[in-house]
Amino acid sequence: MSSRRSRSRQSAASMITDDQINDLVSKLHQLLPEIRNRCSDKVSATRVLQETCSYIRSLHREVDDLSERLSELLDNTDSTQASIIRSLLMQ
Repeated sequence: MSSRRSRSRQSAASMITDDQINDLVSKLHQLLPEIRNRCSDKVSATRVLQETCSYIRSLHREVDDLSERLSELLDNTDSTQASIIRSLLMQ
């Protein structure tokens, strides 16, 4: 029974409070360009989380696109220049 109590105390100690959730949602709200640029400051937490997911997906697409463009660029340059660019990117 004591192990059950200690697990209960640990989970209670690790639980996040409503204030902490609100603070984190507010921080996400400030980071999102789509929401930040709107006039209204009052946006639901659900909307902030949806926009966050959408924004992360768009960043992933942008990284993939830039990686592809970089690969094409490196393929079309001579090996010496490509080696220099690769070494600079690894720093």
